[in-house]
Amino acid sequence: MPRTILAGVTALTLAGVAACGGGEGETQRPAGATALYDALPESIKEAGVIRFAGDSHPPYRIVANDGKTVTGIDKDVQEALGKALGVPTEISIVSGLPAALSGMLASRYDAFNGPVKDTAEREKQFDAIVWMVTRTSYLIPKAGSSAIKSSGDLCGKRVAGTAGSITEDQAKRLTEWCTKQGKPTLSFIGFADTNGTILAATSGRADAAGMTESAALDVMGKQKDAFTYVTQTDEQGAGVDQLAMLVPKSSGLGPVMLDAFKEIFKNGEYKKIMDKYGLQNVAVEEPRMNTAAAQ
Repeated sequence: MPRTILAGVTALTLAGVAACGGGEGETQRPAGATALYDALPESIKEAGVIRFAGDSHPPYRIVANDGKTVTGIDKDVQEALGKALGVPTEISIVSGLPAALSGMLASRYDAFNGPVKDTAEREKQFDAIVWMVTRTSYLIPKAGSSAIKSSGDLCGKRVAGTAGSITEDQAKRLTEWCTKQGKPTLSFIGFADTNGTILAATSGRADAAGMTESAALDVMGKQKDAFTYVTQTDEQGAGVDQLAMLVPKSSGLGPVMLDAFKEIFKNGEYKKIMDKYGLQNVAVEEPRMNTAAAQ
């Protein structure tokens, strides 16, 4: 339901409450509101929902054939955060990272859960709450994998990846390593979402599909014996990227969302979700906000 309609419905409800003795201009505290609810921005309270942007990116967001029903890590994390905040959540499917970022700045969405890398540049406009880490991996169709046994073999190859994602940045570092080794550079081909990158690899338009390691493992689990994968090394500029939820600074939601993350770490929901998807190796000990600018 559009935010304007939700806000209108909420306003009518509050008007009725005021007529029955509620204070004029007050936002009615809903049943089941938590201790964190009072700290939420008024715009969220009035709308009665936190709207997340999200593209198709298994296993984070698995979009059903109807284009609306979403399951996966993101859905589980957002529902846990919503319970901690006392406000329901919803996901709107968008086409890639640029659409999510511009949509948040235009106030169409309140947050985006990535997976997106926390950077000092992004922290100028967004509060970035780090809640997991990752390495970049490259999914390779077995039908064409004979020449690719390690990430170094990607030099001179075509790599598909989500445009503007961590993968694109990692591919640049890998191609710099290739140049230093006297090898040909790899060619990065940008797509709107992970499904597009996998299709490019399986159709022969790319030699490999770059993505987070958790996403690569998810694909291999669902399409058994169809792929192999290699992981970029520290020597090739990989490191371990911090993945964050982005929230527009102007909204004032960031600090409250950080507290909600702390709550789901404390009550065990975070661990339960990470265990469910086999992500123990990329879990963090505690959530942190805006760490990139401080480095």
